[in-house]
Amino acid sequence: MNISATPEPAHPDWRNPAHLLAFGLGSGAFPKAPGTMGTLAAVPIYLLIRPLPDWAYLLVVIVLFLLGLWLCGKVSRDLGVHDHAGIVWDEWVGFFFTLWLAPPGWGWVLVGFLLFRLFDILKPWPIGWLDRRVSGGLGIMLDDLVAGLFAFLIIQLSIVLI
Repeated sequence: MNISATPEPAHPDWRNPAHLLAFGLGSGAFPKAPGTMGTLAAVPIYLLIRPLPDWAYLLVVIVLFLLGLWLCGKVSRDLGVHDHAGIVWDEWVGFFFTLWLAPPGWGWVLVGFLLFRLFDILKPWPIGWLDRRVSGGLGIMLDDLVAGLFAFLIIQLSIVLI
């Protein structure tokens, strides 16, 4: 019997495909900066979907977002922790949205990565408001999608101004 005053940390079941996916194939299990590590792990997947036509790329992002509603909600319930820091599927989707329509090149990937992480970490309004007020899978996914939208808009504005 555990009589510790602090609850045991929630751990994913790596044999469960939902846990493995929600934790970004394990990238969210890093003890320091799991969101940043999860976003970094999304880069190779971005490189796989980047060559798709713009409409198909967006369709993939939408499907991943819709899957994330269920996936993140389920894993959150399984672990008993709302928006567990290791759940990084939402970071993947937000990062992919950030880079939709971005020109090819590592410079844009780096800019997208930095902008997305900045908005995801600082959570300016309405991102922070959504993070605090919307629960379940939608709450987990929505704040990162909006962070991705902010980063996307800055990239698109930069393209126009350059």
